[in-house]
Amino acid sequence: MNLRRVLWPAAASVAAMTCVATVRTQSPAIGREVAILHHLKDGEELKLPVRELIECGKKLFSANWTEQDGGGRPFTNGSGKALSDPAHPLTGPRGFNRVSGPDANSCQGCHNAPYGIAGGSGDFVTNGFELAQRFDFVTFDRGDSTAKRGAVDEATRPVSLATVGNARSTPGLFGAGYLEMLARDITRELQRTRDQVRPGESRPLVSLGISFGVLARRPDGTWDTRAVEGLPPQSLLTPASTGKPSLIIRPWQQSASAVSLRELTNTSFNQHHGIQTTERFGVGTDPDGDGFVNEMTRGDVTSVTMFQATLAVPGRVIPNDPDVERAVLMGEQAFERIRCTACHVPGLRMPRSGWTYSEPSPYNPPGNARRGDVPVLEVDLTSAALPQPRLLPSPSDPSVIVVPAYTDLKLHDITDPADRDANEALDLNQPARSPKFAAGNRKFLTRRLWGVANQPPYFHHGVFTTMRQAVLAHAGEAAEQRKAFERLPTDEQDALIEFLKSLQVLPPGSKALVVDERHQPKAWPPARLTELTASPRLK
Repeated sequence: MNLRRVLWPAAASVAAMTCVATVRTQSPAIGREVAILHHLKDGEELKLPVRELIECGKKLFSANWTEQDGGGRPFTNGSGKALSDPAHPLTGPRGFNRVSGPDANSCQGCHNAPYGIAGGSGDFVTNGFELAQRFDFVTFDRGDSTAKRGAVDEATRPVSLATVGNARSTPGLFGAGYLEMLARDITRELQRTRDQVRPGESRPLVSLGISFGVLARRPDGTWDTRAVEGLPPQSLLTPASTGKPSLIIRPWQQSASAVSLRELTNTSFNQHHGIQTTERFGVGTDPDGDGFVNEMTRGDVTSVTMFQATLAVPGRVIPNDPDVERAVLMGEQAFERIRCTACHVPGLRMPRSGWTYSEPSPYNPPGNARRGDVPVLEVDLTSAALPQPRLLPSPSDPSVIVVPAYTDLKLHDITDPADRDANEALDLNQPARSPKFAAGNRKFLTRRLWGVANQPPYFHHGVFTTMRQAVLAHAGEAAEQRKAFERLPTDEQDALIEFLKSLQVLPPGSKALVVDERHQPKAWPPARLTELTASPRLK
């Protein structure tokens, strides 16, 4: 079934059934301790107005899951596989593990900055350890020789905190719907180019002005992806089912490992909370042996995904101080002049096809709801009924929305090749036990800079407390930009940092994308500063 149902936020007031109302009218079970009293039945998400569906998703995102909700995974690890040692289930004191998980009570427990907003970023203390979840219960006990139980890996090599997984900072999800739709639009364009390549030919892969290298076909019709740039290996494989590389842009996880918010949601609930979704683990099944089934329904996953997709977008905060205003303008121009914008693209032009977010994604892998199997829901990302502020059509070209995410959605190696510590221990995009998996990773998605200033700490690992540290840590593919920054006069270096400081998540309900220190709408750039653009130094 491929039912398309459009949910327009303006219709939110006409529904009779809401997640909140259902909870309030349901008779409580005396003595029961659960975070969620009412779960959406599959298909119920089709009947809810979008405001109420989003509210249900927010409750799920903010819920502090308990064992009576099905929280925890006694007999499975965070990858969904059986424990290496089922004789020692993850119960009691073993129910939580900061490294291998479950490691959090709620999504908002980590995603809460700034302002305590659900969906934000997190402090260094909220770092996750990607791939450590393949262990039962990490202990680093040198007397333990059982593979993936607590101290040795698949090859029975001892692990340490530095090698058991990849420490990753918690990213904010503001503007997520626009980002995923950009990724889908780019994917479609790359695939159209791919389908025009005949045996013996090659074509450049370009979308939205971003180059993804060159795709070629050998005379025998097989694909040559060696010159393709910025895509993870999963997107370059040639599966027998299609006979061609997917070229899918994967905008989620810092190693570009997840296709969609939905895939990220299904994975994260099991890994971090021990909550199994029916679309990933099956209806009426209890794979983790905790005595609970259907811990999150398909409707639940749709609602929490819609919540994330409709979060407000970041904006800019520029104080009404002439010195600061001049510095921000000077820094923005320096940022472009030294070619930081080669990767941190300041404005990606999203065509009208991307304004309507749809769920599920047409590119979802197995284990996630997929088109053709479930109904499709849509929401207009430009609607004033959604959390504010939002991106709207460009005044100069109403057919596009300019997304100021400051990213190119590509993987880059910006690490110092001489720095051994810059190499992540494992490669999330490679099969476990493979040589490439153990060789580690140095490629990361270009950091989205919108909202960067009040979502510290910085870099994929979150060890930098200032943006200046992060700028000076650029090497590899970004070495020339870092050197250009170091060559700038001190006042221009400071101005560039002041520009970055203006890129902030705004308080909920902000009425404009650019505000002053009192969060009042602000015209930018001010007319009184336009003479600065005539300065030869700033051209």
